[in-house]
Formats: sequence, structure tokens, C-alpha cells
Amino acid sequence: MIPTSQGRRPVAIAVLLIVAGLIGWWAAFSLTVEKFDALQNPGQAAGCDFSRLVQCSANLDSPQGAVLGFPNPLIGLAAWIAPIVVGVALLAGARFARWFWVLFWLGFVGAAAFVVWLISQSIFVLGTLCPWCMVTWSVTIPGFLAVTAYVLMEGAIPLGAAGRRFGRTMLRWVPLATVLCFVVIAVMAQLRLDVLASF
Repeated sequence: MIPTSQGRRPVAIAVLLIVAGLIGWWAAFSLTVEKFDALQNPGQAAGCDFSRLVQCSANLDSPQGAVLGFPNPLIGLAAWIAPIVVGVALLAGARFARWFWVLFWLGFVGAAAFVVWLISQSIFVLGTLCPWCMVTWSVTIPGFLAVTAYVLMEGAIPLGAAGRRFGRTMLRWVPLATVLCFVVIAVMAQLRLDVLASF
């Protein structure tokens, strides 16, 4: 097991994981419902289709919306349970082994990489902004940054004292780093899709 800093429960990380997990799961659930509706009512606009630019249908109907051969939201329905369970367990005082934290972090690495790819596909290939997809992006990014900082700070990734110091510093900058990531996405969307002109 790895000790938590000063033996205290990591309440902030736990709450972030629970909130991110709940929001991410709800977004995945909502997209799944939209996909079911589209299958039952072909040609009908989805409830999250607000304009040619801001819509779910183009994303759900595209090959990018079913990377593994089934709708991507089903991945979210399964995957977002993990942060919720881990967050609740941490609040309850659970302590996890180093290997568990490494695997949990790798899960977030995969999620972040997938989200980065989906963002690029949405903006540069499909030319749309899916509302529920953006909700997923908005919780995956801070979740990845916070978990990365935490595993470094607690020594789950054995990089010595320097790694722990970097993790502590990084954790303090997660909110600002998250905002900067959002700004970068917004700028890319504006430059590519001229979002402001659509309002």
C-alpha cells in the first residue's frame, strides 16, 4: 500500500473523482438514450441537436462514434463507474496498493488520449460540437490531471522525492491547467468552425 500524505484521507481527490464520475456517467447515459432514440426513430433529430454546429447526431452516427464497433457512450457507462467507486472508497478510508493506483492512472491516461482524439475528430473532421461529448471532455481533463498529480505526489509512480514534489506542485495548478486546456479547445473550435458566427 502507499501512505497518503500525513496519513490523511485525500478528501479533495475523492470528491473530484465522485463528481467527475457522476457527471461523466450521466453524459454517457444521456448519449446512450439518444442513440437508442435514433435507432427507434430514424431521421428524427436528437434532443441535443441545437444547430448544424452544436449537435449529437453527426457524432453518434459517425465511425468515430463507435470506435470498437459499438456506440462509444457504452464505454463511458462502464468506465465512469470506476472513479465513483474509488472516490467513495477513499472517503471511507480505503488504502490502495501501488499497483492499483498505477492501473487506475493508466485508465485515465487512456481516457485522456481517447478524449484528445475525439476532440480532434469532432473539430477537424466532423465539424460539430456534441454537447454531451463536451461534458465528458470537461470532466476527463481535470480527472486525468488530478490523478496524475496524486499518483506522483504519493509515490505510486516511483520517481523519488523530485517526482513527489512535482506532484504536489502540479496538484495545486490543476484548476488553472484545466482552464487552459478548455481555452485551447475553444480557440481551436473557433479557428476551425467559427463558433461565434453561429450564434
